[in-house]
Amino acid sequence: MTDAQETAADTSLRTTGGAPPDDVAPAPIPLLEPREGIPPVVASDDALARVIAAFAAGSGPVAVDAERASGYRYGQRAYLVQLRRDGAGSALVDPVGCPDLSGLGEALRGTEWILHAATQDLPCLRDIGMTPTRLFDTELAGRLAGFPRVGLGAMVESVLGYSLEKGHSAVDWSTRPLPEPWLRYAALDVELLIDLRNALEEELDRQGKLEWAQEEFSAIASAPPAPPRLDPWRRTSGMHKVRRRRQMAVVRELWTMRDHIAQRRDISPGKVLGDAAIVEAALALPPNVQALTALPGFGHRMGRRQLEQWQAAVDRAKALPDAELPQPGQPLAGPPPPRAWADKDPAAAARLSAARTAVSALAERLHMPQENLITPDTVRRVCWEPPKNLTPETVESALAGYGARHWQIAQVAPLLLRALASEA
Repeated sequence: MTDAQETAADTSLRTTGGAPPDDVAPAPIPLLEPREGIPPVVASDDALARVIAAFAAGSGPVAVDAERASGYRYGQRAYLVQLRRDGAGSALVDPVGCPDLSGLGEALRGTEWILHAATQDLPCLRDIGMTPTRLFDTELAGRLAGFPRVGLGAMVESVLGYSLEKGHSAVDWSTRPLPEPWLRYAALDVELLIDLRNALEEELDRQGKLEWAQEEFSAIASAPPAPPRLDPWRRTSGMHKVRRRRQMAVVRELWTMRDHIAQRRDISPGKVLGDAAIVEAALALPPNVQALTALPGFGHRMGRRQLEQWQAAVDRAKALPDAELPQPGQPLAGPPPPRAWADKDPAAAARLSAARTAVSALAERLHMPQENLITPDTVRRVCWEPPKNLTPETVESALAGYGARHWQIAQVAPLLLRALASEA
């Protein structure tokens, strides 16, 4: 255990003592319980106004979490928002009853938000009017600090010595009313985030990585919303089996129709029609409803009308002129897949091999995942098309152009310069 972890373990939150003697079994890790009980769910304007006032009057950073109904509902909207702040306690806010939380977001402007895996929750929080200007991501902090397991439960257990209740992360959070065990689980997700943040800050500072983490957090907070995916139907699971353009057209048609139905009914697309069924239909190109019914995923549960809809989509794709069929793959926005480098550009393949070896060794020395030290895509791009004049300045500029942070450039640029120069 690191110094910062020992410090955290010695706080009043931890109930276990020091290491037991060899002949004594270690004490069980205590199950965390909400310190003030389960707060009532806020689902009215009056209750929300009281929460806004309380959190505006609180002090220090605010712990924030959101629960979605992935796998049950269409999209990634928030169905519960949990908050905790010193002086305000905990709050559970229902975005169904209170769909506009911009007032709460405004009350917390300038306050540091603590989130675990921030990039997962920020899109749904942004949709209801909550966007942080400063944040601390405890999952990313754990990665940079070298923790082998960075899930919230694992981090709370290893750093603070508590066990979080498990079992409700994948439930349908659109359910109303929300059962009490689910609400307890949700409240606990923010119960110790502030304590975890403080312990991780100490550990990052001890390792000399605190400024690196702060730079990463600033980048997440200032990042614009991700643009819509181009041709999202191409991400259908099992798409690698689909080779012919006519079959791709069937995937596109079925995927688009499924998406419209799922959006209209507000259910997960996978509950309308599975990816495997879409791929099976594309490969088989069924001539009629009877043939479609025989395919996996189009069984007896579907009514005749549903089957006719899916068959109509298949028929539309089959009737398309060749000029309107999708191309085999999306245009590459960067270098080709590394497996093709040896044939296309052996020198580039050698540069990539040298760079990967150097980055891997540095990441191991720094006790962090390689992808957090520098993204693999950035390394590929620099190695595929390195600066014509190899100098420290040109390599640093290339890395910055691909979005590398200052701390990443300082660590990685000298390694890449040597790798590029050695294979020039």
